[in-house]
Amino acid sequence: MTTFDYVIVGAGSAGCVLANRLSADPQTKVAVLEAGGRDRKMEIRIPAAFGKLFKSDYDWNFTTAAQPALDDRELYWPRGKTLGGSSSINAQMWLRGQRADYDGWADEGCPGWSYDVVRPYFERAERRQGSNVGGVYGTAGPNRVSELRDANPTTQAFLAACAELGLHRPDELNGADIEGYGPTPVMQRKGRRWSAADAYLRPVSQRKNLTVLTNATTQRVLLNDGRATGVEYRDAGGQTQRLSARRDVILSAGAIGSPQLLQLSGIGDADQLRAAGVEPTHELPGVGRNLQDHLLTGVIVNCTEPVTLVDAEKPINLLRFVLFRKGLLTSNVGEAAAFVRTSDDLAAPDIELIFAPAPYIDHGLTEPPGHGLSIGVILLQPESRGQITLASSDPAAAPVIDPAYLSKPSDLATQIAGVRLAGKVFDTAALRGYVGESIEPDPTTVIATASDDDLAAFVREQSETLYHPVGTCRMGEGDDAVVDPELGVRGLDGLRVVDASVMPRIIRGHTHAPTVMIAERAADLIRQA
Repeated sequence: MTTFDYVIVGAGSAGCVLANRLSADPQTKVAVLEAGGRDRKMEIRIPAAFGKLFKSDYDWNFTTAAQPALDDRELYWPRGKTLGGSSSINAQMWLRGQRADYDGWADEGCPGWSYDVVRPYFERAERRQGSNVGGVYGTAGPNRVSELRDANPTTQAFLAACAELGLHRPDELNGADIEGYGPTPVMQRKGRRWSAADAYLRPVSQRKNLTVLTNATTQRVLLNDGRATGVEYRDAGGQTQRLSARRDVILSAGAIGSPQLLQLSGIGDADQLRAAGVEPTHELPGVGRNLQDHLLTGVIVNCTEPVTLVDAEKPINLLRFVLFRKGLLTSNVGEAAAFVRTSDDLAAPDIELIFAPAPYIDHGLTEPPGHGLSIGVILLQPESRGQITLASSDPAAAPVIDPAYLSKPSDLATQIAGVRLAGKVFDTAALRGYVGESIEPDPTTVIATASDDDLAAFVREQSETLYHPVGTCRMGEGDDAVVDPELGVRGLDGLRVVDASVMPRIIRGHTHAPTVMIAERAADLIRQA
């Protein structure tokens, strides 16, 4: 059995950071296990093509349990299964969240995670290309953060529509207070995707003390007398192998994979583990609980001008991308965003509106009827909580994913308010020249005059994930906390979780940037231990 100082499970947004930072010491041996293969597919590099990676070999292709509040639908959840993880198949948005998010973590028993503490880790991660008003961003980090090279004309109309409605335009969408609207900062370099693998893994791939194993599916953590000593995994040939860790096993498998691995290792709620055929080894009832996700309801209209991403694959646009890294294929699809409060009584935004110059139907998997525009209404601070549980003791079996969407009535009321606001944006003079008949909701439903019951039915019928699951290995205090503020699994030695699963509460932003930040800070905590 080969021995390393650190064994990292997962080469996604967090795992790539840890691989880079921990292997910077040439005396430290680091192994990274990634269940997927190499990130060589062309569509990974083309920003607008991320939807073509859904339900492919680069996607875990999860499905949730039936959701009672969403007409008993089972929802598709894509998650990246390749080097870079979900940063290799996402929409490249770099949106940190609000000061109040991180100060809230600190207030909930996570000292050392307040905004003023974590901001330098965002900056350490960033290399801002172009505008940096107020010095918000870091400029020497590995993550290329830029504006889109070739924004759609309808995106400019959306920004003008937000101004027409009296919304605030901040200098940057990544400041301490994100309320307002603007173009989306993206993870791109010269018109191509810039994933966590591009930023952190590829530049250090020749380090002799770093071993990256692909097509290596971790099956469980090895424990001995209260300490994690290594992992067991299945290699590309289907053979069971083991790696030993002198210092730490670090789970960076994401909000689904990390709790699943803990549970497969006998760490979790004892009754749930026994029900799945796993003998408990360490009682930790919070494992898998506290699941949160950003719910999206798409308001979609026909576009009267042939300028949208429907034409992205036409030969002229393919040529523009290949020759100049310009054109529709450089779009991340979600080209602009607005963070808004649905009530003046709120201290921070509770809804995000994402604008896409495309009819984004069914995750982009459904052929659009023609040119269209979408505003995704995002529930930023859901009160509903779900969970991840084992379906069986078989590591190859997908876990049961129950996000419990809209199980709290307040979430539905907020989402309805967001849908009404999206209708107002489409009804502005700035956008009216592009807006045709409604696609979703159907043309018989006019948002401005629809009843709350009508819009509730629409939300239940059409809502999907925004791909931001977090919280299932909650950091903090209390019986339901899974990791402490140093990200060590409570009650065990040599085992940490470093990924979006440790977030106590979901942030008012997108989860890639804060996951990178968590890993940057974790690297310091681990090296100082």
